[in-house]
Amino acid sequence: MASAALDLVSLIVPDYDVAIRFFVDVLDFTVAEDRPSLTTDGRAKRWVVVRPPHRGTGFVLAKADGAVQQEAVGTQWAGRVGLFLRVPRFDETLARIRAAGLVVEGEPRRESYGAVVVFRDPFGNRWDLLGAS
Repeated sequence: MASAALDLVSLIVPDYDVAIRFFVDVLDFTVAEDRPSLTTDGRAKRWVVVRPPHRGTGFVLAKADGAVQQEAVGTQWAGRVGLFLRVPRFDETLARIRAAGLVVEGEPRRESYGAVVVFRDPFGNRWDLLGAS
């Protein structure tokens, strides 16, 4: 029997294309799916999935629909770090994050689990960028 695996996490974003550019250009993800779809009440939307290289857990980029979802953009984890991205080339990824003009909170530090620094995505969500230990 195969073991369970977390396949997708939904991330509320204000715009599909801005989110795709962030994930592809800054975090080096790939677009796994981008196709027309429908909301549960029949309105047009897109089904957009981005994944890190080598297929790990992906994100469904869910465009905010309505006031409640719009208010949740950038605050899905109530100001806490809610996403943890381990990368093989920490310095390269951090350079792309900075070049994109994203907020980096402080300087990288060394912990027992590797290099770490907090950054905010273009929507305000806080991430830990993690390097090798």
